[in-house]
Amino acid sequence: MYTVGTAGHVDHGKSTLIHALTGIDPDRLREEKERGMTIDLGFAWLTLPSGREISIVDVPGHERFVKNMLAGVGGIDAALLVVAADEGIMPQTREHLAILDLLGIERGLVALTKTDLVDEEWLALVQEEIGQTLEGTTLQGAPIVPVTALRGTGLDSLTRQLDALLETTPAKRDLGRPRLPVDRVFSLGGFGTVVTGTLLDGALHLGQELEVLPRGLATRARGLQSHKSKVELALPGRRVAVNLGGVTTEEIQRGDVVTIPHGLRPTAALDVRLRLLAGLPRPLANATAVSFHSGTAEAVGKVTLLDRDSLAPGEETWAQVRLRSPVTVAKNDLFIIRQLSPGATLGGGQVVDPAPARRHRRRQPGVITSLETLARGTPEEIVLQTVELKEPAEPGAIVRASGLDAAAALEALDTLLHNGGVIRLGPAVLSRSGWSRLTGRVAEYLAQYHRQYPLRPGMPREELKSRLQLPSRLFNDVVTRLVAEGALAEAGPAVRLPGHQVRLSAAQQALADRLLARLGATPLTPPSLSELRGELGATPGTGLDEELLGALGALGTIVRVSDDLVFAPETYQAMVEAITAHLRERGKITVAEVRDRFGTSRRYVLPFLEHLDREHVTRRVGDERVLAVRPSP
Repeated sequence: MYTVGTAGHVDHGKSTLIHALTGIDPDRLREEKERGMTIDLGFAWLTLPSGREISIVDVPGHERFVKNMLAGVGGIDAALLVVAADEGIMPQTREHLAILDLLGIERGLVALTKTDLVDEEWLALVQEEIGQTLEGTTLQGAPIVPVTALRGTGLDSLTRQLDALLETTPAKRDLGRPRLPVDRVFSLGGFGTVVTGTLLDGALHLGQELEVLPRGLATRARGLQSHKSKVELALPGRRVAVNLGGVTTEEIQRGDVVTIPHGLRPTAALDVRLRLLAGLPRPLANATAVSFHSGTAEAVGKVTLLDRDSLAPGEETWAQVRLRSPVTVAKNDLFIIRQLSPGATLGGGQVVDPAPARRHRRRQPGVITSLETLARGTPEEIVLQTVELKEPAEPGAIVRASGLDAAAALEALDTLLHNGGVIRLGPAVLSRSGWSRLTGRVAEYLAQYHRQYPLRPGMPREELKSRLQLPSRLFNDVVTRLVAEGALAEAGPAVRLPGHQVRLSAAQQALADRLLARLGATPLTPPSLSELRGELGATPGTGLDEELLGALGALGTIVRVSDDLVFAPETYQAMVEAITAHLRERGKITVAEVRDRFGTSRRYVLPFLEHLDREHVTRRVGDERVLAVRPSP
């Protein structure tokens, strides 16, 4: 699952384009519809030609709402920069592009809208201008796709280009520490408080205990939705709506983070690597007050430059940002700083330490050296990356491949195992992101199987193992863990999703009732299945076909003793009890005795006794049956 964010100048057609692509109007506020201008974030989704489903965050283009734009682009995987052909590059085009560049958004394309308003010569000039504007940014060389949203021209090409762009986009990492930067809070009748955002760093499970930071509110996931569909598991990278229990909408706001208890901690100080925009008219002085933006959070703070008195436009340095109110961020998160007034974007960078132990003194070489070391990556990050490349693998192989000192690598691996970034499965280890991908594949295969065979209790274990291409021991460990986590349920020799149940349609239930009535008319001498199919019909999906018979057997509605013979369950149980009582009293029984006992014929007795043999109720000895000797547990 990937998230794409729009960017671009006001009135360049971002929302109109999204509406044309998805059929969803991202402008949800009355004021937006009255003014014809996006004010706050809008959301939509789209299935691309490959079948890949994406979320789209539509951001406002007006300069007064850049802070709302910043709340929307923090978690995106790719950018859709929208430029109107009749106006070309405009001020907010440049500011939005600068923000995308500061946030390191390397994947994107340009939608050149309103092409029906210009001639070919003008169109060529605008495309050249766009290409020049993109030079030197992370979107340099991005495809430019001419479109006319209202006519649908170029939309197919745009979706194909977007599909190709995301083909090489890596999935969001799963560190076992889910966090949802909140971008919207509302109340839904009958449900209560709902928050939305783009999920990062881990998966969310239905019913999971959660915490809202920086407020420290305890809650849980009462419900999960993605693209208006209920889900039991939400993976990182998805747009997710979470129904929170025990909190009100007044207690939560945009910028809060929903995460697992003790997963993160709020901070009012951050060590960062800061880069100033090249086009600014003046340097950034030390101790400048700024507006700090990361994810969906916004806070006022002051920038302390650690190795100089001012930062020139286009340069970068180490800095500590101290905030008036806490935010919840993680190492390597990206951020933007803006002027307090008039609100222009100044620069941005990366969080190196989200919770420094102290206020740094300026011009201290030891502080700079420590930050440089921290920026290159911790041993845990290096080991985690090695696990992701090699998984599943034994710890010894991970240590050797990490390039670290063996003791340091083992210590880092132990830390990752302890905090859940890496999990152990038998002799192997697997990253949390690898486990999430594996869990997702299991859920996908089982969901497909349940859709294809809704009347079966589950997928045979061997079939699932074959699809996953796992060795037996590792597969068994996977199933055991998934069952323990509540993501999988066992159904005899099969496995199923926890929410799957065999449910008969009204027509199937009516047919089952007719079948039971027919069996009840002559309980000890029921018609054969061949005869019943003739009476009741055997059309696949609507008649007494094998799928329905299997479902009735799984539900305990009938007992099938052979390919052509079924009994009502109460009849079957009475026959079993009568035979076992006879065997406990007399030790043995013959086919003729069973026939006489029930006043039936060999046509029914032989398959019934053979069935009891297979079920280890009886055992054949010559022409007689005795009670089976059950093996010790």
